[in-house]
Amino acid sequence: MKKNPQSKEPKNANYFRENKPVIAYPTDNLPLPNLSHYQLMREKMVMVDKLVVPPREAATFTVSAGNFFRIVSTEGPQVGDLNLWNRDNLDEHFYSGKTRALHGTHLSTGDQMWSNFPFFRPMATITFDTLDWYGWDEDGSSVHDVIGTRCDPYTHKLLSGDNYHQCCHSNLTRALSYETGKSIFEAEKWVHDVLNVFMCTGFTKDTHQYFMKASPVKPGDYLEFFAEIDILGALSACPGGDCSSTHSSDLADCYPLQIEIYKPNKDSLKGWQTPSTNKYSGNHGHQ
Repeated sequence: MKKNPQSKEPKNANYFRENKPVIAYPTDNLPLPNLSHYQLMREKMVMVDKLVVPPREAATFTVSAGNFFRIVSTEGPQVGDLNLWNRDNLDEHFYSGKTRALHGTHLSTGDQMWSNFPFFRPMATITFDTLDWYGWDEDGSSVHDVIGTRCDPYTHKLLSGDNYHQCCHSNLTRALSYETGKSIFEAEKWVHDVLNVFMCTGFTKDTHQYFMKASPVKPGDYLEFFAEIDILGALSACPGGDCSSTHSSDLADCYPLQIEIYKPNKDSLKGWQTPSTNKYSGNHGHQ
């Protein structure tokens, strides 16, 4: 809120407002991915599989560690909501909050998608982004965010009073249920905050609310990842289409998204290995 404060500010209020910001998680010691090595791997990679995610639906896919995958716009401007899990252990999944803390609100080439505690390791590395030209606009927005959580039927019900079952949360839940054989209610527990692929977002300057605007994505654009571990992924083609005006409804023009899996030349993988899980002892000071 903070629009109409009820508390009187102290005399030294400006002293605190004028303090310089400090990066909460300095990344000077963060191991950086070897992008030149990934580029070498990309040179002779071949497509080994592809699948289409229908509009307002989601689909699952698997990628073996050491392979690449792309999310591709094929027919029209469309954003997608991406979940990642360890293929062999759903307890390990993408952690958008800590990824945001390490890399910022929007991801691009060289950034990594980190898994949750206690595993906390890179799951995938972004190796190519055809929208990296967009940068930051005058509204403070960019593409591929890790700040929006995913459109969901609970918030939609709260704000509109309606039931809508093609929100990304529901799409991802159904897709995971189909893939794993778990019930809808069990599968929902594993759905988590997403990477909003191709989505153009930011925070308003006056109220600091999350906003969206028309995605610049066009057919042929893609976001490419290198799988650092064996991955089970799920991608929802958002009901908001390009998210220029609405979501959580059937009003927007929506298009399919394509997922492509690529395998690099075996020799090019020399020197790379799957990252180990986090080395913290895990005892949290308990004796």
